[in-house]
Amino acid sequence: MKIMMFAHGGSMNRGCEAIVRSSASIIKQSIRGSEVYLVSDNPVTDQIIPKLDGIYDGSPRPLTKYSYDWMVSSIRNKLFQDETYAQGKIHNNIIKHIHQMDVCMSIGGDNYCYGEQPGWYEVNRRVKREGKKLVLWGCSIGEEDMSETKLEDLRTFDLILARESLTYQMLTGKGLSNVKLCADPAFTMDKEELELPSGWQENNTIGINFSPLVWKRNQNSHAAMNELIQHILNKTNMTIVLTPHVIQESNNDYEVLQHFYALYKDSGRVLLLPDNLNAIQYKGYIARMRFFIGARTHATIAAYSNCVPTMVLGYSVKSKGIAHDLFGKEKLVLGIQEISDADKLKLSFEEMLRDEMEIKHQLQHAIPRIQEMSSRAVHYLSKLA
Repeated sequence: MKIMMFAHGGSMNRGCEAIVRSSASIIKQSIRGSEVYLVSDNPVTDQIIPKLDGIYDGSPRPLTKYSYDWMVSSIRNKLFQDETYAQGKIHNNIIKHIHQMDVCMSIGGDNYCYGEQPGWYEVNRRVKREGKKLVLWGCSIGEEDMSETKLEDLRTFDLILARESLTYQMLTGKGLSNVKLCADPAFTMDKEELELPSGWQENNTIGINFSPLVWKRNQNSHAAMNELIQHILNKTNMTIVLTPHVIQESNNDYEVLQHFYALYKDSGRVLLLPDNLNAIQYKGYIARMRFFIGARTHATIAAYSNCVPTMVLGYSVKSKGIAHDLFGKEKLVLGIQEISDADKLKLSFEEMLRDEMEIKHQLQHAIPRIQEMSSRAVHYLSKLA
């Protein structure tokens, strides 16, 4: 089975790296003779991922104004409101590899959470036109994200693998019969433990991840997080480790975390991890933390999967669904509006502190089940052969 992963923006988002890295690993382990290829918007960043049989440049190519393709697409759009020709040309770096593959796997877990996706819809049409199997791998989609156009596209997939039960219930409630429930593949990802930095307290360090995406969506959240950091320093003796997980241009956790580090570095109890670690190295640090507070989903998955009590600064169905599948309820997940409330952040932190051992016990019980659900995705995939 030759599998092409697409809809991947590159591995400077360590969550995207984690999906590719863990997916390639569990596929190779379970499907004998499988070959896994990655089509990426930024292939240079993906060279760090083992177990891939090839990495291709899949970056979009905008049409040059007044070129032949631009004129044809303009005419089709004006006369027939038809963007398919243009989208096919823009995404040809993906489309040109379809004929070589058996399965084309859209791996952008939350790509369908951000409005209409005409480019992906056209790639999906081309996959089916060439008679190949089409899979949506480890997705999260909210009720608020759905439209008739999107639902029509989702019906064309041979297999949709929802990574948490809220998405699964929503999609099956829409009448889709091609949906299976699994878990995010990153729950199975390995970790690499590097030397601990000076000032790290073993068994008494809390990680904090914050993102410009969350800050942009709630302008007051930055000030509230600042109050929470001050609260932790005042009320505990823990070391705080600021932990970036996405380091893309214009979406860089490290730049935001530097603001906090500058304020508190003289305390001797606030550290900042570097911005050049890969996903398994960040996971290696997160695994040795006592607690974790995170905005990036895959940073929180790194914590959960190592039974680290975690508070999630959630902003979509994926955060809520993952917590629900772990704990049976949305435990310690704060919505985008809540995270500007410093008192609510402090109360949630105190709850995590109070229930530390109970949370660890719940995770120790749940994680093997969740990892089995991650691997179950490959079982469903293998049935397409």
